[in-house]
Amino acid sequence: MPNRPSPPDPELGRKIVEGRESAEYLWHVPDDAGTRTKLKLLLEEIREMSAKQGRTEMPKLCGEMLTALQASPTPQQLDLLHDGFNRLQKLWGAAKTGLT
Repeated sequence: MPNRPSPPDPELGRKIVEGRESAEYLWHVPDDAGTRTKLKLLLEEIREMSAKQGRTEMPKLCGEMLTALQASPTPQQLDLLHDGFNRLQKLWGAAKTGLT
């Protein structure tokens, strides 16, 4: 039988929501270094947790978002971060219902 990912950890979902809220905050204060540092730590934690759970798409997406986070704050960068957290939330929700 193939190796299936483990059920999603509720803590992972909490971190995704927290990251999404922080990304939304950056729309109002794009140069906030503290929020950018918080997002970097959250994305690293989400990447590590999701990889340990056997997820493949979530760690890859986190890597892309970490790269975007290093760029200068622009509307495009903020869109990438916000959309990325929306995708993470959808992937986590799909895993919760057993679709992945």
